Amino acid sequence: MPAPTTHTPFAGWLRDHAVPLTHLDPAAPLDDLEPLGDIIGGARVVAVGEHSHFISEFSLLRQRVLRFLVERCGFTVLAFEYGFSEGFPLDAWVRGEGADDDLSAHLASAVPVGLEEPLRWVRQHNRTAARPVRFAGVDIPAAGGSLLPSLAPVADYLREVDPDTLPAVEAATRIAASFAGHSGAVAAPAWARLDTAEQDALSAGLARLLIRFRALEGHYVSRSDQHSYDIALRRLEGACHADYAFRAMAGLFAGTGLTADTSARDSYMAGSVRWHLERFDPGTRVVLVAHNAHIQKTSIAFNGQLTGFPMGQYLHRSLGDDYFALALTSTTGHTAEMRRDETTPFGFTIDNTPLGPPEPGSVEAAFAAAGLGTGLADLRRARREATGAAPGPDRVRLQSTYVHTPVLDAFDGVINTPTATAVDDLHI
Repeated sequence: MPAPTTHTPFAGWLRDHAVPLTHLDPAAPLDDLEPLGDIIGGARVVAVGEHSHFISEFSLLRQRVLRFLVERCGFTVLAFEYGFSEGFPLDAWVRGEGADDDLSAHLASAVPVGLEEPLRWVRQHNRTAARPVRFAGVDIPAAGGSLLPSLAPVADYLREVDPDTLPAVEAATRIAASFAGHSGAVAAPAWARLDTAEQDALSAGLARLLIRFRALEGHYVSRSDQHSYDIALRRLEGACHADYAFRAMAGLFAGTGLTADTSARDSYMAGSVRWHLERFDPGTRVVLVAHNAHIQKTSIAFNGQLTGFPMGQYLHRSLGDDYFALALTSTTGHTAEMRRDETTPFGFTIDNTPLGPPEPGSVEAAFAAAGLGTGLADLRRARREATGAAPGPDRVRLQSTYVHTPVLDAFDGVINTPTATAVDDLHI
């Protein structure tokens, strides 16, 4: 079915101002992306999204944008929707530690959301770079699937600075191991099947550990150093946020969740971005890769019900215009719809789902009406030039459905491709 051709004022604005992009190949010349440098200005954090994971065109575009921001704009950190705790070995790897083939082992248990190729490019780039690019994970452990990637190194730290607390860490680890999985889609239902006493014991034990960690900071630092303490504390905070997320996700699946309860994960991710910014060199600029629903600056709501506050909303509140959200979306094609299935390693299967024609009022419909191919739009400029009669699109794709939100407020830029293709060789 052809895309609708209804012309809107915003479609006309796109026709006049959108920048055509001529390449998807990550190795192609970068000149067509030069306007992006002017659009992002001096932003310290540029978040690059996608309306669905597992889309070939988005993976290629994100690699091109990463390369442009590093080579032409001086960005020196790649941050990703990947566990904070698990990110440190990857940072060492991109800076040359170990063998090239070690990456597969590092990522073996992670949801394959397109991290491997950017990491390989960064490692190759760093071989000759005057200033190497670092890697930073920002997410709760195992995408909310397990506390173990955080608790294991916390236990190692406490063994050196406060061995009296080891029984408490070991008790939390025992409970966490009983329902650990590779994603929240596995762990949250398994957590819900625990006895209430064990659920509460885990939460209480983690809370006591966190309070003690903060109260004894001076003592811990005197037995280690500030940087080691800061990392261990952030790991423990990740375990606490993940524990909260188990309850939130279980409630969401059961239809009994509290309003916006899933925001805990995004709040932690935003805090992790700020944590890294404070500790990297002054002037550091970060490329942050995550789903559109994590990077947008407006809240998420479905059917009029507030669902959550995204990472991008927290970052915009704290960083202002130093945060730039660049959405990736598509007019037609297919999406990788994630269907819950607890029998699979990650708790979901992938359905290669056709995208319907873009809905009227969507940013995708405006691109279609403008007759554009792959193109980049500066939504900050559109926001400045918007009038009451033409405020801009009011929805954007999310997998095979739509999020209703004022798009000019939700994102600072958007790249639209004419079509999207779901990756067909995933091992899910």
